[in-house]
Amino acid sequence: MLKAQQLTLAVLVNAALISTAFASEQSESKGFVEDAEGSVLFRTGYIKRDKKNGVDDTSSLAQTAIVKLDSGFTQGVVGFGVGVVGDGSFKIGDNNNAGNNMIPRETLNGKENSGDTYDHWARGGANVKARISNTTVTYGTQVLDLPVLASNTARLVPEYFEGVLATSREINGLELTAGKFTKNQYSDQIDTDGRKLDRAIVWGAKYKFNDQLNASYYGLDSKEALERHYANVNYTYPLANKNTLTFDFSGYHTEWDKEGSTYSQIVADDSDRQNSIWAVSGTYNTGNHNVMLAYQQNSGNTGYDYGENADGGQSIYLPNSYLSDFIGNDEKSAQVQYTYNFAGMNVPGLTWTTAFVYGWDIKVAGLTDDAQEREFFNQVKYTVQSGFAKDASLRVRHSYYRASDDYQTNAYIGDTNEWRLFLDIPVKLF
Repeated sequence: MLKAQQLTLAVLVNAALISTAFASEQSESKGFVEDAEGSVLFRTGYIKRDKKNGVDDTSSLAQTAIVKLDSGFTQGVVGFGVGVVGDGSFKIGDNNNAGNNMIPRETLNGKENSGDTYDHWARGGANVKARISNTTVTYGTQVLDLPVLASNTARLVPEYFEGVLATSREINGLELTAGKFTKNQYSDQIDTDGRKLDRAIVWGAKYKFNDQLNASYYGLDSKEALERHYANVNYTYPLANKNTLTFDFSGYHTEWDKEGSTYSQIVADDSDRQNSIWAVSGTYNTGNHNVMLAYQQNSGNTGYDYGENADGGQSIYLPNSYLSDFIGNDEKSAQVQYTYNFAGMNVPGLTWTTAFVYGWDIKVAGLTDDAQEREFFNQVKYTVQSGFAKDASLRVRHSYYRASDDYQTNAYIGDTNEWRLFLDIPVKLF
């Protein structure tokens, strides 16, 4: 197998050599100023975790403004541009329990993120970019959306990575990706390299065969931490009356380095940690109703784990992921999910999702081979459809999570009732 560095170079070279098969993005550039875009997202975020079995509850309430500014590309064979992404936030109330990846803590006695919570804070950075034909290279602070390196965007503010990312669409339907990142900042960190990332190299490709079939593969090599591979196939079968039946397969294989990596769960064999996890789902959509059934399974001598090795706090593109991700060692899990769009009752913009996931056969080192967990999930979201507040949204979700005694806090998150409320008000600047 080629090393990650060689794969990255190969992707970039091929992107430069492949002849364009459709209209060039760069040739359609209107200019540095003409294509510029700017926006501010005002977000009020609240997370409360009502924990059981003697564990302290945690709650966080804060306000932020997330700014995103992007220039267009200059005209010519090679276009150049710049961008800025950042956030300024303040907490509301005491919020001394900053354990939900929401509010950063000050440094205490030389130990980072261990003191009192910040009253207000700001983060962010800039990037530069270049584009030739349909290939774009961006260097600097970025929010990533790759299955093997995904920024956590489910908290008050996003997780940031710093490095270089190349994306090429020179062949119609095919997108190639390669990059290298050297800094990782979690959502609740002030330090721009709070996760102490040494070097993470990513590569991948996704291809749209037609309107029904898509496939993708991505890889990650995080130095002295782990190597990860992801694959996905998605097929939508059209039915009568605009109904659809969608089948999806996705999976990860991860091998952790023997030294240097960290792991959030109890494992029996620390010398050769590896995990394979895969999931299949089927989704039936008819009118305003959407029903999904999913099955997910782990194998290897550990469960799946992410975020602990600067590998992205949202790098789990699998269906059985809510408050729990159902990723225990050897765990099997099944889910039923139902979503209703209230446009069918003349309330466009309002949706309700409910799901139940049950996991079993979880191995917990030294305790049991048959732990279980379950979660009942509900979410209501309303997005304003028109008027001065168009696109503003309110999302309210609740998770009821319970696990067997052997799979409590010492091994995973423990019994919890969780509420999340997020009010988002986007403002377009230009």
